[in-house]
Amino acid sequence: SPQVQPFLPQWLAEPKRVQKRIKDNLCPIRDVPGIHPRLLKKLQMNGIESFFPVQAEVIPAILQSASNGYLMGQGGYRPKDICVSAPTGSGKTLAFVIPIVQVLLDRVVCHVRALVVLPTKELAQQVSKVFNVYTDGTGLKVVLITGQKSFAKEQEMLVQKKVTGYCSLADIVVATPGRLTDHIRQTPGFSLTQLRFLIIDEADRMIDDMHQNCLNQIVKAAFQVEDDSGSNMLFQRTKPGPVTAASSCSPQIPLQKLLFSATLTQDPEKLQQLDLFQPRLFTSVYSEKKTLGDGTETEQDANNKYTLPEGLSQCYVPCDLNSKPLLLLYFMLTMKFTRVLCFTNSREASHRLFLLIQAFGGVTVAEFSSRLRPSERQRTIREFEQGKIQLLISTDATARGIDVKGVNYVINYDAPQFIRTYIHRVGRTARAGRAGVAFSLVLRIQERRFLRMLRDAGIRDIKKHPVKGRSLKPLVQQYEGALSKLERTIK
Repeated sequence: SPQVQPFLPQWLAEPKRVQKRIKDNLCPIRDVPGIHPRLLKKLQMNGIESFFPVQAEVIPAILQSASNGYLMGQGGYRPKDICVSAPTGSGKTLAFVIPIVQVLLDRVVCHVRALVVLPTKELAQQVSKVFNVYTDGTGLKVVLITGQKSFAKEQEMLVQKKVTGYCSLADIVVATPGRLTDHIRQTPGFSLTQLRFLIIDEADRMIDDMHQNCLNQIVKAAFQVEDDSGSNMLFQRTKPGPVTAASSCSPQIPLQKLLFSATLTQDPEKLQQLDLFQPRLFTSVYSEKKTLGDGTETEQDANNKYTLPEGLSQCYVPCDLNSKPLLLLYFMLTMKFTRVLCFTNSREASHRLFLLIQAFGGVTVAEFSSRLRPSERQRTIREFEQGKIQLLISTDATARGIDVKGVNYVINYDAPQFIRTYIHRVGRTARAGRAGVAFSLVLRIQERRFLRMLRDAGIRDIKKHPVKGRSLKPLVQQYEGALSKLERTIK
């Protein structure tokens, strides 16, 4: 039966398409219109001479939406919200950092004007680092709130109490949802009424139910009436709606939402909850039109909802439960894979696998889990990037969105259950136009479902890569020794 297509709003049905192939479509930074000379200089100091396609499209769009300064949108109109769907490693962070720093360069009074919300501490740290690089020497203040410091310490970083009232110490706040919500509720003087940009990174995960409440709270705080002597009444915001004579008589700081994700949901109802204003979608997630010999085009497979990095090769290995650890050891020791990021479906599985590989010996291995303190996680990533650790075992939650440099292989030790999980895992390699390989160990009973899941997402270029039992034979004896050693330790 023909599938019923959900009705897509026009902005979702007709997005602005961004080139997928990063390497062939780099754009020299001086060719992107409107970037402040100061920022061009900073980019060059950081070794950036060209923008990736996503950056070259999105940066001018955000700058243009603030071409009259941040107090009003272009021509006095409210700027359109922006959604960006592009694979991991395609440079989304810089695509919002550059324009936001530029728009805020000429602010006089410090207020929270940009708020970036991210699902994990690691991501938030990563993004605040990038902001710090580009605000350095500008007088703009970036504050990171993720609960790594005490609540009181964070409060001191955000606001200062003066005789005249509270004043903000942050222009740009980078935060995780839980901690942010706490400050909205409990920190006197922490105000979002002057917020100009709300950036939601990894948006699909942030739209999920647990964070929906956080987003509502932000918007509520942004439209709150300030109760002090009315000094801020001039810029009182009205809830977004049609522009009326009354609402347009005083200038209002518009609140613009910028959503970024590798797997921006295709589900209009979910996006509806975000109450987006005339949104524009930029995407490099689309199907290429193929031209046939006679010059006619065929739309190739319209359900390519996801793009994977271009340099990625994908394989899967059919196996049974007992041979999984042996296969991993075979890849590491016999095939001599280096810089491998290995995913399991749970913290316990990660930990057990880590102990097992350690007991076997011969592989420098580390685990990367939410048990570790942030400083330990940072150290582990650093050692992995330096090549001191060859195998890093992780769960999805911990590794999502994290930028680990130089991953050569991703191994799905446990086959992922959802296509999104697959996309995010394999997107840890082949970043920024480099090559990488993803191997999935798939139990024979999972094989049909796994392949169907990929096929439904338009992913067809995965190769079957069987490993013969006799290749694993030489490892068996030592493996059994490691197993019994492990049983003893666990007892």
